[in-house]
Amino acid sequence: MVTTQQNLNLVTAAELKEKLDQDQVLLIDVREPGEFSAERIPGARLIPLSKFDPKHIPATDKEVVLYCRSGKRSEMAAQKLLAAGWNSVTNLQGGITSWKQAGLPIDKDANAPISLIRQVQIVAGSLVLTGTLLGAYVNPRFLFLSGFVGAGLVFAGVTDTCALGMLLSKLPYNQRAGQSWNS
Repeated sequence: MVTTQQNLNLVTAAELKEKLDQDQVLLIDVREPGEFSAERIPGARLIPLSKFDPKHIPATDKEVVLYCRSGKRSEMAAQKLLAAGWNSVTNLQGGITSWKQAGLPIDKDANAPISLIRQVQIVAGSLVLTGTLLGAYVNPRFLFLSGFVGAGLVFAGVTDTCALGMLLSKLPYNQRAGQSWNS
């Protein structure tokens, strides 16, 4: 385990698996319900970052470990816990992506909505295509739509935040966290 800024600890996927097997960890998934319903680390509880409040973390004597897709959102949630007075918080290094790369088990729901990143790609691609076609055949001003979406994607990539993704995550079908889990 590596300690970083202000008592924010990092744990690798293999270390987390060992701790889960020994029942030493309260594992919190801070992704949105649609992402959680699609796949999750077995035993994780859902407390999405969009609704994250340190008061929602159940009292426990176990080590609290947070994770998301890549570790960025869970680091933001960890900062909220540290700001609320927690002495130490642990973040899964690389998020569920590193967990899957390590070949560790995940729970899946076959009826979950498609991933948020794919939804963003479909919406952004549709807007760019529409702007380009309208710009070519109706009025060149529609090309600004394609340029706006392109600038938004660049901003999302540089800052690792995606306003379109956050907006799509609020849609009702992305808010359900299906509970029919398959291994």
